[in-house]
Formats: sequence, structure tokens, C-alpha cells
Amino acid sequence: MYCNDVMPRSGRSLRFRIKNRSRIFRLLVCKPYEHATCRRYDGFNIMKTYDIAIAGEINLDLILYGLPTEMETERELLAGGFQVTLGGSSAIVAHNAAILGAQVALTSLVGDDDFGRIALDRLHTAGVDVSTIIFDKTIGSGVTVLLPHGERRHILTYPGTISELTIKHLDFNFLSRARHFHLSSLYLQRGLHAGLPGFLRRLKEAGTTISLDTNDDPADHWGSPLPEVLSYVDVFLPNEDEMCRMTGRDNLDEAVQTLHVRPAAIVVKRGRRGARVYEGASVTDVAPLNVVPVDTIGAGDSFDAGFLRAWLLSKDLVTCARAGNITGALSTQASGGTEAFRNQNLREAFLRKHQFYDLLGTRETLPTRQTVGSSESH
Repeated sequence: MYCNDVMPRSGRSLRFRIKNRSRIFRLLVCKPYEHATCRRYDGFNIMKTYDIAIAGEINLDLILYGLPTEMETERELLAGGFQVTLGGSSAIVAHNAAILGAQVALTSLVGDDDFGRIALDRLHTAGVDVSTIIFDKTIGSGVTVLLPHGERRHILTYPGTISELTIKHLDFNFLSRARHFHLSSLYLQRGLHAGLPGFLRRLKEAGTTISLDTNDDPADHWGSPLPEVLSYVDVFLPNEDEMCRMTGRDNLDEAVQTLHVRPAAIVVKRGRRGARVYEGASVTDVAPLNVVPVDTIGAGDSFDAGFLRAWLLSKDLVTCARAGNITGALSTQASGGTEAFRNQNLREAFLRKHQFYDLLGTRETLPTRQTVGSSESH
């Protein structure tokens, strides 16, 4: 069922009873026409009521710290710490972009289970419009277990509903109301592959710009639909390792030149080395921030959120990459990809210190619609 089957977009708080449970789950749907700035795209009768629309995966990240890189079987290994955070690249971008002030709508498929409900509550609290989320009663929500080992980590994922979202689930009229469409986790979202190039073409024709962050390809094949999709992408946001592996090159510049279809803007995330911006014949390195990370989970997705926030304010690509470096670094100051953004005091101090507001052209404090706190820990 769609969330808006039981929750009208009037913005009213609506409660409904979860099957076989006594507790009540509440969702407050954003009022798109009240909270967003409406923009009519020239040449089309489409009101752009959102800044960013995302169709993608939602899951929880279960993070266990302090485990060895090599783990014996049939032994009980004790972790030094445990955190539960909002996960899924699409969900992290949506959550953090909304926290940064963008009007964000997310379409996804989740299981009718506690994992899905917890994730949706986090997104709603951040201000994301989740009115087109679909609950699937036959498949469980996806989940990722992460085992950080310094700058490297093991990533173990049960796809669940992640790979079941299809083009048929997407409401084109709803998504085309956004100025921009972002796609993450191309190879995890296998269900979206059939019909995706045509769907992106229609969005472009409706005046929506498009960004892509493929994230990893678990099979390491890097094939279709990437070549077909890239022709519709305005901003390509891979990290350096992904860029090199998808092209079979060891050198980043050679990897970019090897792309058969090259978007107008390519911004490569390089971790401790910052970012590299490719725009036409111009190549610019953008210096990183010097921070001590708690962990790097979700840093690339948090970069995307900051980059897109600046890009949709019409900043140049280098400024956008600087904004992305700031928000990516902010993400590393707490567990997972969203906890640093949920902690208002930490977030505000960090963004002011690194002049994020100056880059965006505003000195105003960001909205405080999210709860201040941290993830569940044990």
C-alpha cells in the first residue's frame, strides 16, 4: 500500500494501527505546496514543488565496531560498540539534504516491518516527504551490517525490498514535480533497470535535471544500464575507486577519459584527498577538510547531499564540491551516515566553523525540524 493511501497530502497528522500490534505509528506528510517554493518550468505545465526527488532504497545500517578484519568461524567474537542508524545511500542523501534545507521527496519500497518503520520515522522527522512510500507485505526491508576497520570496512547486505523497486512503482507525475532527480545505488536496485533510461529521458523532457551516484557494483561488472543512463545525467558523482573499477583503469584522469558517455559534470570523491571536478576540458582539485573521523560510513552520500544543496542554489561546480567536502566531513564526526546531521549542536558548530553558510550565500541557521539525539546503541 502507498503511504498516501492512508495519509492525505493535506499535511494532517494521521495515525493508523499496525497489523497485529497495539502501538500506533504516526507519520506527518510534508505539505509540498506550503513548504516548497513553486517554480514553473518554462515550456511545460509542471509546477516544480520540490528541490530534489529520489527513487531509491531505504534500510537500517547495523554497525559493529572493534571486530578483527579476519574472523574465525565457530567463534563468538565480541564487538566493542554497536549502533543502529538510517542506511541506504538514497535514504542518507534524502535525509541529509532535507536537514540542510532542501525540499526533498523520496519514493521507495519497504517491508511492512519494524526496520522499515524505524527508517521511515527518521526520514519523516528530517522533513522528507515520504507520501509515496510503498509497503510490501511479502518481502522484508533490506538491512546492511557494517564492520568498520579503520578506513576500510566489511559491508554485508540483505537486499530485501532494495532490489524489488521497479519503474512501475514510480509515479512520474509526482517525481517530475522536482527540479532535480537523484539516483543512488544503481547496481543494488536491480528492479529499476528495466525501463530506467526511458524514465530518465521523460524526466529530462519535463525539465528535471539528473544526478547519479552508482555506488558499488557487488558483481563488479559495471555493465548495463550504466552506459544507457549516463546520456541523461547532468552530474555524475562516483568515488575514485568506483570510477577506476567501472572503466578498468588505475589512473583517475584516464578513467574519466575512457567513459564512452561523458556527462557535462563529473565530480569524483577522493576521501582524504578531497574531490576532483571535471567540467569540459577543465580539471580542478578541491582540497579536503582536515578532520579526525569517527567512521566514514555514508560520507560519500553526505557529500552528495551538500553538493546538490549548493548546486540547486546555482553555485559553480567547484563551490558545490567544497560544500560537499564539508558535509561529507561532517558525516564522519558520528556513527553512520546521518547521526552527525541529527545532532543539532554538532552540526551547527561544524558547518559554521567551515563556512558552509557562506558558501551557500546564507548565514541563517538550518531548520531544527529534526530531533536532536543519536542512534540506538547497546
